Amino acid sequence: MATDTQSAAIAEKVRAGVRLSFAEGVYLDRHAELHLLGELANFVRERKNGNRSYYNVNVHLNPTNVCVYRCKFCAFRADLKSPKGYVLSDEEIVGRAQEAHERGCTEMHIVGGLHHQKPYEWYRNIVQIVHDAVPELHIKAWTAVEWDWFQRLTNRPIAEILADMKAAGLGSLPGGGAEIFHPEVRDKICEHKADGTEWIKIHRAAHQAGLRSNATMLYGHIESAEHRIDHLLRLRELQDETGGFQTFIPLAFHPQNNALGVGLQKPSGLMDLRVMAVSRLMLDNFDHIKAYWQMLGIPIAQIAQSFGSDDLDGTVVHEKIYHDAGSDTPQELTVAELRRLITEAGREPIERDTLYHEVIRDPGAKRWQTGRKLVSVH
Repeated sequence: MATDTQSAAIAEKVRAGVRLSFAEGVYLDRHAELHLLGELANFVRERKNGNRSYYNVNVHLNPTNVCVYRCKFCAFRADLKSPKGYVLSDEEIVGRAQEAHERGCTEMHIVGGLHHQKPYEWYRNIVQIVHDAVPELHIKAWTAVEWDWFQRLTNRPIAEILADMKAAGLGSLPGGGAEIFHPEVRDKICEHKADGTEWIKIHRAAHQAGLRSNATMLYGHIESAEHRIDHLLRLRELQDETGGFQTFIPLAFHPQNNALGVGLQKPSGLMDLRVMAVSRLMLDNFDHIKAYWQMLGIPIAQIAQSFGSDDLDGTVVHEKIYHDAGSDTPQELTVAELRRLITEAGREPIERDTLYHEVIRDPGAKRWQTGRKLVSVH
């Protein structure tokens, strides 16, 4: 009876738009019935976004998998002399950008390894050559871990580096590298890279520089409910301060091909939906929650549209990081497939650009319109 009473009290707060506490978040994560979580998360989702579910036409670019760090959960990285290691040439990078343009992409998502022998200028050049080749393409680039690495390479303040990359063509930041902020977990899974405080500091600086960013959380490994709620509340606090986050993406841990995954199973679909719903309820100041189909799988990503999510991500061509970790989802989905999946979930499919402006296509002329700007594909 106590469980029913506490759940009912929390439900009343959610419906009244009252912010939930740390203790209430832990309670929901640990004890609330899944159908109640879904009902409440869907209530918040529809209050914010109605019946709309968003998608975008995007492409991923991972310029190198060579990385100085050895995060235990990562199956993507390679050592400097490993036969698995690669570095894309400028010509290959520009070719990917031009291919994306031909396919009608509005966004290129750029993240990768921290190569031992590449200077900061190499990373900046990637942004510059992509922007020069296809200025219409929005460049969402570099996780906070990479920005921290740039500071170490250059001994320059983060604000200065952000301004430099922005001048080269950077449009926004992805949310990767957050993993779990709490040091009890972070020190065990990625002890040497930027900590949670630094991640927050870098995203604060990006928001202050006029750049929007996303946020993530890696769940389903060695963390607890308390660690997850702590993570969400740190994000909520920064969003209160800056308003610079666009969307939150819960990332399901994939245990294949990495040291952390030994003895662990991939999170169940029930856990995926529970984390999605709790995230929607705790992050009351985030407009969007994304169900990243590449990691969740298509069926769970569809169901998540009724468990707090209002975004399915995009076409996602050339994704390597999660597939190296064992994801068995397709490498890409067509726009028609994305729209069908959203419609099947009972939602209205809306194409968006990176900054959540609706994209209006002119199929005959192969053009799209975002706001007042009309962009030609050819």
